[in-house]
Amino acid sequence: MSDVTELQRWEGRTVLDKDGDKIGKVDQVLINDETGNPEWLGVTTGMFGKRQSYVPLAESRFVGEDVQVAYTKSHVKDSPNFDVETRLEAEEEADLYAHYGLQYMPLEAQAPVAGHAPEAGTVARDTDGTQTDSAVTRSEEEVRVGTMRQEAGRVRLRKYITTESVSHTVPVEREEVRIEREPITEANAGAAMSGPDLSEEEVEVTLTEEEPVVEKRVVPKERVRLDKDVVTEQETVSAELRKEQIDVEGEGKGAGPAR
Repeated sequence: MSDVTELQRWEGRTVLDKDGDKIGKVDQVLINDETGNPEWLGVTTGMFGKRQSYVPLAESRFVGEDVQVAYTKSHVKDSPNFDVETRLEAEEEADLYAHYGLQYMPLEAQAPVAGHAPEAGTVARDTDGTQTDSAVTRSEEEVRVGTMRQEAGRVRLRKYITTESVSHTVPVEREEVRIEREPITEANAGAAMSGPDLSEEEVEVTLTEEEPVVEKRVVPKERVRLDKDVVTEQETVSAELRKEQIDVEGEGKGAGPAR
């Protein structure tokens, strides 16, 4: 991952904090000497970009053309400052790990075995005949586990309109004509016989009726929003680690098994 193309993916990009606020720009990417992978982002901050802070690349993710880290802007700016050109010293890296609450796991120092320390001034020769000391260095690989945050998907709310049919029963009224016949009596004789004996006449009555009326209005019913919850799961990662072993070969009184 430490090739030029990979480093160019990071350098020069705008760095956002966990809340989306701008921190600065990526000035350099520091490589882990043991794994060869990018490990720290050197971020220029301040009004004129003269101050550089370091933030773990782990849990960082691309958001469009920007890089979002898993820490707040103030946390990054309060990180220890070092004048770093190519690599962090072990003490500097340990201070940064402590600042970000991460576990620092340096390679174990090799200590001589009790009772088998070489005598001062002992001279030995390598298999090619060159003179060297009487010791070899044994190394082994260690694993450092972290996480990197990346975009897993997007969820959006979309509102659209559907149409459904509804039915309501409404009582309506209408007028109808009813013919009533009444005999001539003393009570109505005056009105009944007030006209001529014989004549033509028309009487008109207006009838009314009710019609159903539909009125629609928009009524707010509920509010729907998106929110996020953080769910923690346990995942197991495996790696093959190599380590060097030392055997003693040779014959003679001074030769013995390696410990």
